[in-house]
Amino acid sequence: MNLLTLFGIAISLAMDAFSVCIAAGVNIKEISGRHYFRLSFHFGLFQFLMPIIGYHFGLLIEKIISKYGHWVVLAVLSFIGIKMIYQSFSDDKENNDKNDPSKGMTLILLSVATSIDAAAIGLSMATIKLPIVLPAIIIGLTCIIFSILGIVIGKKIGMVIGKWAERLGGLILIAIGVKVLLEHICIGF
Repeated sequence: MNLLTLFGIAISLAMDAFSVCIAAGVNIKEISGRHYFRLSFHFGLFQFLMPIIGYHFGLLIEKIISKYGHWVVLAVLSFIGIKMIYQSFSDDKENNDKNDPSKGMTLILLSVATSIDAAAIGLSMATIKLPIVLPAIIIGLTCIIFSILGIVIGKKIGMVIGKWAERLGGLILIAIGVKVLLEHICIGF
């Protein structure tokens, strides 16, 4: 596989994380270096690991991903998005820390949801006997870069739209989940 194709795959895999990071940048009131690190590191790490997992677990994971992966993504992103929208109507300023998608189980769930399709890429590389380490590194690093860019863009959007930022972030997450489901349904026909 040539490098141009590999970078194209890496960029396409990074798009879900990029979109989620835009939503995070919109949602987080005061973004610090920790937010950039946690989101980009976790998304990049999961994008790096999932192709390797897909490569090594082959057909077992392919069956799970092809049957349920899109539903898992929809459920996780919709749950977090609805939670963000619901909490945006609260006047409680202490909710800001609870709404931070760069912490705790929310971060882990988002990391998994945005990287499930990377496991399928690893599986496909295994079936055509391509090495996986270099592609996984490129996929992970590309995701880190796009995650940082997403946060920057989201932060700028959040400053413009103010109190509606959190609601927009929630809607973006739900839209990503629906997009993943629709892509799966359309590919199935």
